[in-house]
Amino acid sequence: MVTVKINGEDKYFEEGIQYQLIAEQYQRDYDSQIALVVVNGKIQELMKRLNKDCELEFITYADVIGHKTYVRSAIMLMMKAVKDVAGMDAAVNVKVEFTIGPGYFCSFKNGLKLSPDMIEKVKERMNELIDNHLPVTKKAYHADDAVALFNELGMKDKVSLFRYRRSSNINVYCLGDYYDYYYGYMLPNTGYIKCFDLFPYESGMILLLPEKEDPETLPEFVPKKKLFQTLMITNEWGEEMGIDTVGDLNDRICEGNISDLILVQEALQERRIGEIARDIARREDVKFVMIAGPSSSGKTTFSHRLSIQLRSYGLKPHPIGLDNYYLNHDDTPLDENGNPDFECLEALDVEQFNRDMCALLAGEEVQLPTFNFKTGKREYSGKVTKLEADDILVIEGIHGLNEKMSHSLPAKSKYKIYISALTCLNIDEHNRIPTTDGRLLRRMVRDARTRGTSAKKTIHMWPSVRRGEEKYIFPFQEEADAMFNSAMIYELSVIKQYAEPLLFSIKRGEPEYHEAKRLLKFLEYFLGVSSEALPNNSLCREFVGGSCFDV
Repeated sequence: MVTVKINGEDKYFEEGIQYQLIAEQYQRDYDSQIALVVVNGKIQELMKRLNKDCELEFITYADVIGHKTYVRSAIMLMMKAVKDVAGMDAAVNVKVEFTIGPGYFCSFKNGLKLSPDMIEKVKERMNELIDNHLPVTKKAYHADDAVALFNELGMKDKVSLFRYRRSSNINVYCLGDYYDYYYGYMLPNTGYIKCFDLFPYESGMILLLPEKEDPETLPEFVPKKKLFQTLMITNEWGEEMGIDTVGDLNDRICEGNISDLILVQEALQERRIGEIARDIARREDVKFVMIAGPSSSGKTTFSHRLSIQLRSYGLKPHPIGLDNYYLNHDDTPLDENGNPDFECLEALDVEQFNRDMCALLAGEEVQLPTFNFKTGKREYSGKVTKLEADDILVIEGIHGLNEKMSHSLPAKSKYKIYISALTCLNIDEHNRIPTTDGRLLRRMVRDARTRGTSAKKTIHMWPSVRRGEEKYIFPFQEEADAMFNSAMIYELSVIKQYAEPLLFSIKRGEPEYHEAKRLLKFLEYFLGVSSEALPNNSLCREFVGGSCFDV
């Protein structure tokens, strides 16, 4: 018998028992399904077996890691069903692209066409597999054997990815007769996938899954046409550059022409910024350009670059950051847990902002504030600003599209822009990169450099940041006049060098350790690129330093 400490009590189990069977005994104590276990501080999948005395904890679908495990397992289930219904060639040519709310958009490649009837059959097959509780198994393959396997299966994206694998072994998951590679943990069998939906959408299909906040309920899918169009444009940019996956990016780096790729990406972004500036210039009543987006979207650099483009149309833009209107940190409202809530609208001095903007609009001289994030206080330099008749204000911040933020400004005078780092690069065809991971790494690197914030603190604060985005930013995105994707296809290879030392500083046993370890594993897929090749006006410079703008 093996001694296991669970919730402070010693329990005894037969050596070799699956963690799944232990979890089933404790499931009644949890509102959400147990997905994984933590054994002596190390996360383990439920199909693994107990082999020594340990302390054991449970991870559920309501936890970030547990929810990601659910999503990953549901994607593999979908791929297995596609193979069973339409053949292996179809499964190879289905790509998991990006999210539209709680929906995962899957595209069809290389001429693959799945009709609505075929998609319905895939859904029916998924439900059959769920009813059968088909086990998920994992086997470690030598890298050469894994490459041979996926070559035979036609998964060239994984072959390209494994070329840069430092480990000699690769974990391959199997679901019946379907083999695939997934980045992260998996559920023990298909019966754990309790609810989903699958339906046609635009040129592909949507896999709809529960959200972490309510993991037992399938949410409503709300189409977001502007967001979808923006993401598809980014996909087209990737196709133009020949970069679809991390393996493609690493190939380009090894070829020695990464500088060319960087310049092409920067040119594509500059072209889009120019298109937005032209649209603004055509609207004679616009005096306020309101820019909003989630944390670490590059709003500040974008506002500067947009201002330069506006000047080319004869306008005189003045960038203003809403962050400068933060209340002193001592006055910041608290959230439900008693922690400072920096994401809520009430964390900003809304009335002072409106007074300043109205005064500028009236032609008065105004002393605008700056916020010192190291001291947590608003400061005034004594410098005054005055607007002339042909000037335009470029205002950026997470609440920029919220009418309450600018309630005193005329509605027809506003042009709204939504900006976000919408990563469309995939690890491989079936392993997408969440946009939140890219933004978290951006923020971690920037805040360590400019605000003296540790990676541990950034990770600790991130759930609060994400809740704020869901509440205060995303509801307004479809109301924007224009959208801009600030993600750069090369950026994670640059950020890698800055992020890794910060993540390694988080020690085992600290609450943020598992997330730090996950991000370190994620960054292993990328070859590093020096920031020296970046233009000094690049959005990436806002995070790694060296920008020509005051960011």
